[in-house]
Amino acid sequence: MIKLIYWGTPQFAVPSLERLLNEPGFEVLGVVTQPDKRRGRGKQVSPSPVKSVAVAAGLPVWQSQNIKKDTEILAALRSQAADAFVVVAYGQILSPEILAMPRLGCINSHGSLLPKYRGAAPIQWGLYHGEPMAGVTTMLMDEGMDTGDMLLQHRIEIGLLENSLDVAIRLADLSGELLVKTLHQRDEKTITPVPQDPAQATYAPLIQKSDYHLDWSRSAIALHNQIRGFAPNCVTQFRGANLKIMETAPLNATAAKALPEELAALTQAIPATDAPPGSLVYIAPQQGPVVQTGEGGLLLRSLQMAGKRRQSGWDFANGLRLSVGERLGETTA
Repeated sequence: MIKLIYWGTPQFAVPSLERLLNEPGFEVLGVVTQPDKRRGRGKQVSPSPVKSVAVAAGLPVWQSQNIKKDTEILAALRSQAADAFVVVAYGQILSPEILAMPRLGCINSHGSLLPKYRGAAPIQWGLYHGEPMAGVTTMLMDEGMDTGDMLLQHRIEIGLLENSLDVAIRLADLSGELLVKTLHQRDEKTITPVPQDPAQATYAPLIQKSDYHLDWSRSAIALHNQIRGFAPNCVTQFRGANLKIMETAPLNATAAKALPEELAALTQAIPATDAPPGSLVYIAPQQGPVVQTGEGGLLLRSLQMAGKRRQSGWDFANGLRLSVGERLGETTA
């Protein structure tokens, strides 16, 4: 029996916990998660998604604002004599004291193909940079930020119209499967840790509010990758109000190969234009408005005006009676 303590906080970490709870030969002794916080529009204090699963399973739960200095919790963790600590998107750096506690080490599942995209938002920044592949890496944790020796890795292809939320769901499920394999092989001593090459490392920092702003002088593919990477929060201005752009499709010959037939056909339907970036240049029937960018057209497939509900691009175009020549990104005095 491999005895585990699970460390995790957001929804991304839930499938891994559930997978470990259901795996014969594993015993989850308890869960460490971030403190309850105010969430949602009502700002009610509520537990993390991982805590909710742990409580439902009858597991002990430990929470601390600063786990490294919480002597009471550290003593409790040490007393459990766990074989491994499993960490998935926990949210705090672990101290050398914690890293040294379990027999098999602290094993982290990270949502990127390390050493690329170390840090807090690997899925989002991978899409932003147009990566064709995503994946999960399990590793032995050290004192650095996602710098430990790699154990197992699995990669998946990303569809052009998938966003970070879609990819996160796929990788969260994959994480649980990879952790089961990693823990068994680690216990059986049939896995060889592989050091990361620091020369290949890239970083995925926390997303800032400014990262959501859309600059229409960028290319259609760059804007599309930004919008799907930071879904559903990218924003521009339209008719003096904030407008969230949630789903798009770049309309050019290269992208057409990866688009559904009805969207690929639009690449031939957009009229030639010298309109400035941000201009509406075409209203695609049954689809929505097309915006001129710094390079190519971008179909707006799903949007949300401030204070309104999310709409399809076609409903948005009809509801506001959009006109070719209107511009996004401009503010009114």
